[in-house]
Amino acid sequence: MNYNKKTVYDVDLKGKKVLLRCDFNVPQDKETGAITSDKRIVAAIPTIKYLLEQGAAVIACSHLGKPKGEWKTKLTLAPVAKRLSELLGQEVIFAADIIGEDAQAKAAALQPGQIMLLENLRFDIREEKNGADFAKALADMAEIFVSDAFGTVHRAHASTAGVAAYLPAYSGLLVDKELSIMGKALDDPKRPFVAVLGGAKVSDKINVINNLLEKADTIIIGGGMAYTFKKAQGYEIGQSLLEADRLDYAKDMIAKAEAKGVKFLLPVDNLCAAEFSADAEPVLVEGNIPENLMGMDIGPKTSQLFAEAVKGAGTIVWNGPMGVFEFDKFAGGTKAMAQALAESGAVTIVGGGDSASAVEKLGFASKITHISTGGGASLEFLEGKELPGVACLLDK
Repeated sequence: MNYNKKTVYDVDLKGKKVLLRCDFNVPQDKETGAITSDKRIVAAIPTIKYLLEQGAAVIACSHLGKPKGEWKTKLTLAPVAKRLSELLGQEVIFAADIIGEDAQAKAAALQPGQIMLLENLRFDIREEKNGADFAKALADMAEIFVSDAFGTVHRAHASTAGVAAYLPAYSGLLVDKELSIMGKALDDPKRPFVAVLGGAKVSDKINVINNLLEKADTIIIGGGMAYTFKKAQGYEIGQSLLEADRLDYAKDMIAKAEAKGVKFLLPVDNLCAAEFSADAEPVLVEGNIPENLMGMDIGPKTSQLFAEAVKGAGTIVWNGPMGVFEFDKFAGGTKAMAQALAESGAVTIVGGGDSASAVEKLGFASKITHISTGGGASLEFLEGKELPGVACLLDK
């Protein structure tokens, strides 16, 4: 896949109306609807400011939650418009609909240097179905399309890919950063290239492991998915997570890594517990895990083994925690991994989702080269899949 795409820097924006796809899918308080983290809104500011400074009129759009084509007042983007206004220090005009009379009238009246926000795209069922009529109606309001929502580029939706059939499509600064850093890491990594994979399920990472076996020098496996690999090696894993239907696959991957000369590292000790609970007492186990226990985190020897493996690396990509980091007693392995990345001196890339949350929660975010803004998108990126919201952008 070609990651070398035209950006907002490659187009004359003066006096143009720009349809800007953002990722304003912010977490909210279930009771009050108040935005609990505005990180995603803040992340969009550099692109928005650049567009406005260049004399463009910006029609921003995003989804929020999963309304599935229903108009749900709780999922309105009105609070986002308010917060965006505060961050920009200027009014963000809010449309009461998406492609209806209000949106069209406000878009038509929009002047250079002004910004408006459309209502939640997913209130219309045609957004997720990539309806051509819906995509065209969005495109008709503007002259240029800018994609800056990396978290949704793996979706072939009307606002992420469909509109590019009707408008010249460019990447925003956020998407460009993701493509240049992650694209380079996969296509031309500084070596040694180490991939660290964790999380619960092997099935979530099958294609990632397949792809990385062709590229990485070392693959480190932790988290719940490691127990399926340990079982495949003949170890007892007690009550730990197991995907029995993936045992043959796990054996194949271990054999494939050996044949290719790729180091394939698995835990040598584990912190276990008798129950899945934050209050459970940790029991350190080496080798076979007793029948009454389940693995909850990697142990200290494994933490050391993994930390040694990333020392001297040129590029490290990490996706998925090493244990149940949400429980303080079982966060040690993930913390040790985050620290090892922070101290490695390598180009370090953390995939979105849980690993990004862990790095931020544990205080290492500032020492990581790049934390991806898209969980699902960064996973599909690591799988080597073509991302519809990237493929539709103009090539340089």
